[in-house]
Amino acid sequence: MSDDSQATQTSRTWLEKIAQVFAVEPRDRQELLEVLRDAAERGLLDPNVLGMIEGILQVPELRVRDIMIPRSHMVVIEQEMLLEQILPILITTVHSRFPVIGENKDEILGILLAKDLLSYTFGNSKKPFNIREVLRPVVFVPESKRLDVLLQEFRRNRNHMAVVVDEYGGVTGLVTIEDVLEQIVGDIEDEYDTDDDQLIKKYKENSFVAKALIPIEDFNDFFDSKLDTKDADTIGGLVTREFGHLPKRGESIEVGGFHFKVLRADNRRIHLLQITPPK
Repeated sequence: MSDDSQATQTSRTWLEKIAQVFAVEPRDRQELLEVLRDAAERGLLDPNVLGMIEGILQVPELRVRDIMIPRSHMVVIEQEMLLEQILPILITTVHSRFPVIGENKDEILGILLAKDLLSYTFGNSKKPFNIREVLRPVVFVPESKRLDVLLQEFRRNRNHMAVVVDEYGGVTGLVTIEDVLEQIVGDIEDEYDTDDDQLIKKYKENSFVAKALIPIEDFNDFFDSKLDTKDADTIGGLVTREFGHLPKRGESIEVGGFHFKVLRADNRRIHLLQITPPK
């Protein structure tokens, strides 16, 4: 069979599958989802594609307030900070963009991009550091803005972050383009991510990455350790207890000789930890 014939046959096969999916025309969004889910169950539609379609259909129904990083969890830079004070924040949080504030978080002066500080590091710049000279304009969006509209604005303006305000103009949080995209494609993986069935994996020499939901007993079995299981069931619960508060990304703590660094967390719990065992 020639390549052209194979391509034609493949094309017809997909057209037949699509036609089969929509043999009964859905009358509303819910019926459309039911048809697509049924198609996935019958192997006509990839489950990952189904998940993305469901995310796309959900986006117009969501508002910025539904996904924003709350004000209390915003990592900000104060305008009076010296370069020596700013660099440790960049390193520990591993963020690329930071709101710069005046007297408080309601006074956002601009956005600082980590890359804009490169010219001031390692003695490469002879001019004194002035944070106002490197600030980018800040974009404000209302809590009620639809996510699909926000995504279009992000793409059109090539912007990656916006500060969220309430009806009175007070800052209530911030939102990034990654937050919006994750509503469609799910969590965006990075080098720390583990497989769904892999709770702990080696990351670097004498360093591991673990999901915070791993039971402490399993953690102890893996590392041949004796961490306390009295007041917590999971390693994330134990670390949160030792912090005394819900930690943010980049925060570290020593527990039972282990060094724990929070790699991923939200406003409800820790998700991912980097672990350095005792030497």
